[in-house]
Amino acid sequence: MPERRASGRGLHRMVMRITAPVRSAWDSSIRFRLVALTLTATILVVLLGGQLLLTRAGDGIVEAKKQFAATEASVALQRMQTQLNDTDMRTESVLERLGQLADEVGGQGTQYSLFIETPTSSYISRGMLRESVPLELLKASDDGSTALFVTATQVLYVDGRSVPGVVVAGHLVAPNQQEFPTYFVFPATSEIQTLTVLHRALWVTASFLVVALGMATFWIAHQVTVPVRQAAEVAARIASGDLDQRMAVRRHDEMASLGSSMNNMAGELERQIRALENLSAVQRQFVSDVSHELRTPMTTMRMATEVLHEAREDFDPHLARSVELLHDQEERFEEMLADLLEISRFDAGAAVLSVDAVDLVDLVNAEVVAQQGVAEKVGIPVEVRATEPVVVEVDARRVTRIIRNLLSNALSHGDESGVTITIAGDAQVACLTVRDHGVGFAPEAAELVFRRFWRADESRQRVLGGTGLGLAIALEDARLHKGWLEAWGQEGEGAQFRLTLPRKGCMMVDHAVLDLEPGDR
Repeated sequence: MPERRASGRGLHRMVMRITAPVRSAWDSSIRFRLVALTLTATILVVLLGGQLLLTRAGDGIVEAKKQFAATEASVALQRMQTQLNDTDMRTESVLERLGQLADEVGGQGTQYSLFIETPTSSYISRGMLRESVPLELLKASDDGSTALFVTATQVLYVDGRSVPGVVVAGHLVAPNQQEFPTYFVFPATSEIQTLTVLHRALWVTASFLVVALGMATFWIAHQVTVPVRQAAEVAARIASGDLDQRMAVRRHDEMASLGSSMNNMAGELERQIRALENLSAVQRQFVSDVSHELRTPMTTMRMATEVLHEAREDFDPHLARSVELLHDQEERFEEMLADLLEISRFDAGAAVLSVDAVDLVDLVNAEVVAQQGVAEKVGIPVEVRATEPVVVEVDARRVTRIIRNLLSNALSHGDESGVTITIAGDAQVACLTVRDHGVGFAPEAAELVFRRFWRADESRQRVLGGTGLGLAIALEDARLHKGWLEAWGQEGEGAQFRLTLPRKGCMMVDHAVLDLEPGDR
């Protein structure tokens, strides 16, 4: 049994390998499918129609042969009966006369062979075997009936030949009232030749029809698929940024309508993209200009706020609280301006890397120490898990900012269960995950968390202030390093973010060494 299963699997693999090109062409080419389906349908119709035609023609030829044989046999039998009736039984014996009649009627030049059966002997045309007459017909003709029996048979010859034919059975009645069964055997040689010619003509016509339909279908499919392929190529070039591409329209048919619609769509798309590019450029310039222009009054406001904040103990409690709120919001406003400036650099494509070899574990530990006060304030412990140094060639300032944003986000949305930062790497990539056990977010929001100013829960009050741009900037920093920044979340179970960076700038990230979904669920 194991050998049989192994043989079956080997046969299956061989069949799959042989049919792979056909399956590939079937999946990738409308032209191939159209031609294949047309040829398959044509062949089926030709086979069924040809078989029906040949069957009907064969039945008609056999029926015509039977009618012809019955007529010829009836005429010959009547002539033989007339001659037999004129026989003078006093001078000639019945058997001798039957032999003479058999030689006269069944001699050369006739379309049939003759077989006359007598009680003591039989008269058979030369070259034919007695077995040419079916046994059922022999029994049917012994019942004394004067009717003619017609049936199909296989005519057998002494030289081993065999051809289809028709047998007509009758009786000769001697003057002494003795009956002799008489059989006329008609070989269907000419009819077989006719059927052979019909077969040949049918299959030649069918082959020509299949080839002609295949060529016509291929041409029609070519006429249909070429414009579609051209439309796909033009669409691909437009998608790659070549907005000036258009389809050539030469006729006025449906394909020309497709080309015209494609060109109109491309023109409208180009106009919309140009308008959006102009609007985006204006928006980026506006954000950059506003951010730069606000830095001067913000500096003045900060200086004034610092003076008031240092002297807040001399104010009454209500005024002192107002000064503290003003100081905190001014710091948040300044952070937002810095983030807006950074976002505008990303949008303008002006962000560049200053790469150095650094230990990712050291960067994480330094940032954890820097935010230790915030962690103690919200009561969330932070744990770093790393077994060895993980050296990467990165822009330390930008990677530190990614870690800061991820840790700040975890402290903002986590709970007393704590935040866990795990670091690991292999020869190609380095991974860092930040896990919290807070409110989390729905799985379908895993991409939305990196949008600018997006919040998982709009009704939730912030514990720590934030600009709403931290994760968006972190994602842009990761992409600038040709790395990944991904998120996993589940409502009520917290969230986990995974940063994957190449160990060297020349490498590409194609895998991660840490799972995105946490193992403590």
